[in-house]
Amino acid sequence: MELPAGKPGFLRKIVARFLLFSLLVVCVRFSYVITIRGESCIAGDDFCFFSRSPENQNLVTAAGGHVGSSVTLNPTAASSPEFLKRVMFYITVFQDLIVDGFLSTKSKSLCVGTPAGDDVYALKEIGVDDSVGIYKNTFNFNDNTFDFVFSGTGVLDRSKNPAKFASEIERTIKPEAYVVVHIASIDTYSFNSFIRLFNCCKFIRSREIESFDPNMPHIHEIIMKKQIDIKIRSKTDIDSINSTNRCSIPGYKQELLKQAEPLIESEPLKPWITLKRNIENVKYLPSMADISFKQRYVYIDVGARSYGSSIVSWFKKQYPKQNKTFDIYAIEADAHFHDQYKSKKGVTLLPYAAWVKNESLVFEINQTPGDEIVETGRGMGRIQPVKPGGGIVGSTDVIQGFDFANWLKNTVSEKDFVVMKMDVEGSEFDLIPRLIETGAICLIDEVFLECHYNRWQKCCPGVRSPKYQKSYGECLDLFQSLRQRGVLVHQWW
Repeated sequence: MELPAGKPGFLRKIVARFLLFSLLVVCVRFSYVITIRGESCIAGDDFCFFSRSPENQNLVTAAGGHVGSSVTLNPTAASSPEFLKRVMFYITVFQDLIVDGFLSTKSKSLCVGTPAGDDVYALKEIGVDDSVGIYKNTFNFNDNTFDFVFSGTGVLDRSKNPAKFASEIERTIKPEAYVVVHIASIDTYSFNSFIRLFNCCKFIRSREIESFDPNMPHIHEIIMKKQIDIKIRSKTDIDSINSTNRCSIPGYKQELLKQAEPLIESEPLKPWITLKRNIENVKYLPSMADISFKQRYVYIDVGARSYGSSIVSWFKKQYPKQNKTFDIYAIEADAHFHDQYKSKKGVTLLPYAAWVKNESLVFEINQTPGDEIVETGRGMGRIQPVKPGGGIVGSTDVIQGFDFANWLKNTVSEKDFVVMKMDVEGSEFDLIPRLIETGAICLIDEVFLECHYNRWQKCCPGVRSPKYQKSYGECLDLFQSLRQRGVLVHQWW
């Protein structure tokens, strides 16, 4: 039997009208939920979460009010093409996760941080009815509550405390359940930093998917699974710093060395010019990678001298911090500078000398002709263990040295972003090997090291400084040994 002419066109019209009707039903249904049912906001200090039960429909709405406040979405915005586009995107994402076995319609699900609620709405549209959403950063849920947790693009990326955010996800999700996170940043460094945030979860897979946002056409989807034994750590962490103090720099950190500026291999004839200018060539780690997914941010100035020295003149003004707030530790043995730090917020002064163990040291405060003077009347202090009969000519103090490597291991972790500047007047030849020996070097992401040697003097052409015995070649060996081990070290001046 032949179809009448025009029959295919008639069928296409029927299908098109059905699709338009279905879209209208979705819009009307969502507008009804928002405008008629309304939403109740139950919040902590920072978060709103919205729950739906048979008595109270559960859907995330816009930004969080106060305890007991009512939050209502504009129905026009809720049914806008942009909103529906996001809903359809999340429906596709969640359907793929169901097919791959990471989500089911029976999962008790949590969506974190999406203010518009499009992800929760998408879950409900595909039959995952037991779904809730929260916005901002407090979780008012019991431990081991959810079978599935989802966090959309930009949530963890913009979090001021991603480590706390991750720990709350870990706490509220059940063992053997899945966490799915969409993030924008995915360079190797930031990816590994992100994975390290989740102590109890095993990485399952990562893939790039197309986004609904034309300004960010592709995003990365990361899937993790909570382990039954929350004490499980990755092999990288175990190898990084273990009971035998072995130190293995992760490969993703070593990759950054390929982008680092080359070391100055030939001894500078005018080091006071060459080394100072070299700082302009430095490839800072935050200029090569995203440092967002870190537990905390730490700057350690070993041999800090005055507060206005490298802390203010360089780190605060020049180091690219990606808008992160750093905890600053100033290690300075010279008591002459200590009063400057008393009123400085965010700076912790350690009024001792960084050393290889806890012991009393002789601190030299005399001046050597031709050496650079930081402040009138103060020289660059060298240290050495106290010995019977003295041994240093000039003015000295007896000060306390501390085991710097041990302090570092007790102060920061592999989850932190740690920057260290070291200017210790020759003690680097003792401290650096100690950091390597103890494995503490693995905790430092970036090192700015001044190496002291018998360099040419500015005041006296053709004369080397008698203050230091090491040669430039020995300094170069020190830098090269660090880079060969995977440490991003730069030549400081």
